Amino acid sequence: MSDADSAAISAVRKDWVTEHREMYLKSGGAEGHIMDITAVGGHAFGTHCLIKYTGRKSGKVFISPLCYGDIGGEVVLCASKGGADIHPEWYNNIAASPQVEFQIATQAFRASWREPVGAEREKVWAFMVDCFPFYANYQASTSRILPLVMMKVVEAIPVFKQSDATGMRSY
Repeated sequence: MSDADSAAISAVRKDWVTEHREMYLKSGGAEGHIMDITAVGGHAFGTHCLIKYTGRKSGKVFISPLCYGDIGGEVVLCASKGGADIHPEWYNNIAASPQVEFQIATQAFRASWREPVGAEREKVWAFMVDCFPFYANYQASTSRILPLVMMKVVEAIPVFKQSDATGMRSY
């Protein structure tokens, strides 16, 4: 996908992503977990989580809303960036850390994470495309392999607050 195409997608998504993040945080997770994403090629009951991570260069804390799946007791994320030719910053930042924090609805957790490989990756990829059909289109639009991140809970933590974020990611 060209940088211009990626920029056009980002411009359309920017307000929606920011509003989604704020709704999720302001409600403590009571709103924003399940959303109708049919307008972007998803399902009526699309599942969303928040991830909290620290910028590897800035040291700032960011909170980002992402679609997720649950397979085998692990929460799965796809580092798609809408099919852009570069990885999303959240992925680059968690790749620099052995742990990540995430919130699903009104529960938050610290987790270890890993990337599935081989046959497991194929199985997880098929599951994520079934849950979020637009990932197949995103993968088709770039030569990079879209990373999958599988998070396993280590411990429960307090739910995220808007004040936890010291940085604001632009989309």
